[in-house]
Amino acid sequence: MAQADWTELGGGLSSGSVSRGITGGITAPNGGGTFIFGFNSLDVLAGAVGFFTNQTNFAPMAKGGSVRGCVQRGVSAGRTNFTPFLFIGLGGTDVSGNCYMLGLQDANPSRIALRKGQLSGGIPDGATGTLGILRRSTASVAEGAWTHLRLDMVVNVSGDVVLNVYQNDLTANSCLSPVWAAVAGMDSFVDDALGINTGSPPYTSGRAGFAFASKDVSRRGFFDTIEVLRQL
Repeated sequence: MAQADWTELGGGLSSGSVSRGITGGITAPNGGGTFIFGFNSLDVLAGAVGFFTNQTNFAPMAKGGSVRGCVQRGVSAGRTNFTPFLFIGLGGTDVSGNCYMLGLQDANPSRIALRKGQLSGGIPDGATGTLGILRRSTASVAEGAWTHLRLDMVVNVSGDVVLNVYQNDLTANSCLSPVWAAVAGMDSFVDDALGINTGSPPYTSGRAGFAFASKDVSRRGFFDTIEVLRQL
């Protein structure tokens, strides 16, 4: 997708608090291009910055879909207080909206985690079943390492939403020719129509994109090869 295909979410941190944009100063993932999209926090103000795809029939998507992309929790001044992630099912066009998030947890060491909740909160440090964390990987992810992730949001006719998480091994496969595999510790999750499994109804439509949450200075997050597909 081109830069024009993305719209910044409202209510996010200003460019004075988090700089954002394309850069060739960071090494791209396996198969990536010359430039990646990055974020760099400039103060200690807590909040998030995010972008959703604005293409026809995607803003919002009438049902579910899939969001994929390479994510890096960049080398920073500290190893906590920031989290880069993909999102889908976002209601509205503001960082205060709720959605499903998949990314690198705000923890040291960081793990891949799936969360349901307010986008501005990112993906905090917590075990499965706490703080909206639905699934968390068994293995951790090294600081400065690229991770190629995929989150499928499948809306069933019953109203249940099935969330499937996959990862592509970038040491073996290009981000342009991924081989998707299950993530250890992250089985499928059913956000049921009755609201039993999460304590609230599932999100059955919405917007998808990528975001960065921070609450300290000199925290960095990077993205490349973002793809969004919709359920027909």
